[in-house]
Amino acid sequence: MSPPTRIGLAGLAVMGQNLALNIAEKGFPISVYNRTTSKVDETVERAKQEGNLPLYGFHDPESFVNSIQKPRVIIMLVKAGAPVDDTIKTLSVYMEKGDCIIDGGNEWYENTERREKAMAEKGLLYLGMGVSGGEEGARNGPSLMPGGSFDAYKNIEDILLKVAAQVPDSGPCVTYIGKGGSGNFVKMVHNGIEYGDMQLIAEAYDVLKSVGKLSNEELKEVFAEWNRGELLSFLIEITADIFGIKDDKDEGYLVDKVLDKTGMKGTGKWTVQQAADLSVAAPTIAASLDSRFLSGLKDERVEASKVFNAVGVEDIFVDPQVDKKKLIDDVRQALYASKICSYAQGMNLIRAKSVEKGWDLKLGELARIWKGGCIIRAIFLDRIKKAYDRNPNLANLLIDPEFSKEMIERQSAWRRVVCLAINSGISTPGMSSSLAYFDSYRRERLPANLVQAQRDYFGAHTYERVDMSGSFHTEWFKLAKQSKM
Repeated sequence: MSPPTRIGLAGLAVMGQNLALNIAEKGFPISVYNRTTSKVDETVERAKQEGNLPLYGFHDPESFVNSIQKPRVIIMLVKAGAPVDDTIKTLSVYMEKGDCIIDGGNEWYENTERREKAMAEKGLLYLGMGVSGGEEGARNGPSLMPGGSFDAYKNIEDILLKVAAQVPDSGPCVTYIGKGGSGNFVKMVHNGIEYGDMQLIAEAYDVLKSVGKLSNEELKEVFAEWNRGELLSFLIEITADIFGIKDDKDEGYLVDKVLDKTGMKGTGKWTVQQAADLSVAAPTIAASLDSRFLSGLKDERVEASKVFNAVGVEDIFVDPQVDKKKLIDDVRQALYASKICSYAQGMNLIRAKSVEKGWDLKLGELARIWKGGCIIRAIFLDRIKKAYDRNPNLANLLIDPEFSKEMIERQSAWRRVVCLAINSGISTPGMSSSLAYFDSYRRERLPANLVQAQRDYFGAHTYERVDMSGSFHTEWFKLAKQSKM
């Protein structure tokens, strides 16, 4: 019989196993449980093999809960939705007042708020904790975004500070995010930014390959080189790796054999829906979601390409004689400028939700905990943190003095890349919508005056004027009719 352990973890798919082993490796004895008991035995075996780690397996929920020291802390890593409610039901029967449950899955934030209330009625504490970094991050140090009961956070803070990714100069990649479902919400937007990042990288690849005619070897070198500069990040690093992998089942490179059809779990869609609900423009993230939808229409696209090629759609496309070195540099700058727009949109969405819910989220602190462990970790997050440290009320990342200077320096290259892609028939929805976002945001006057006039014409929605205060309505139809007489 093991002594009481410090913490428990239920749900032993790969993420759960890896997080449990990480916790045990940091010196915290841990109890583990899974409905399918073979996973328990597998995890116990891994703990033995990976250094006789203090991990103890249990096949039934009662002995699992009873093995943990009081006040008990249990992390769940199960599929979002009903499985979370089922797991809570199974475990809470054996839990006591003051014990704490932490959901580490990608859960919809309102579900977390509902569960926190229901748990409070039973005297239990509850946290919804975003976990980013994939399997490798869970094992060696993820970025953690806990939100909900502050008391629950204090119960587990010592563990989280050691288990999270450690970044020199800025510390462990974890902080108490805020009340309610704020941890889940922040993780959701993190994933939305991740969608945008991945789409922008795919567009950079498309332009370099389709217009610049770069080989996979050249692409590998380009991305590896970019990863030594301002674009240094996890996603750029793995992209370079992907271009170097040869196919183990056939000739050539594996990336060329992967079907061009992107899957998704839903967090990107939630991000775009929330942006719409809060009237926050997030066109880069929305474009990445639309691109995934279009990628799913593979069979239709195959047929469409036959239809349009038969009528010579490509006859008007230019086949420019590009200077490869210049193109590579232009694409690097376009990618960087577009990424700033994507992060600006994500941060604005988080701020809008924070204001709506009274969460008082610290945007600079979020940038700090994303610097390590998570999928969107990147060197320029340090500069995003500094921008919000300089001005916590910064209306938009684009107008931070440093970032605005960088946008201006890169805009020529950015416009060249988007124009080149358009004239070559290559879609760059992420880069194009980022550029449109930048151009809309930096202009004092937009053609919205015409749209509002149209609304007043057909729906009497009224309008404001630039030269006097108040609301106005004009009988446009009557005036137009008179002028035609």
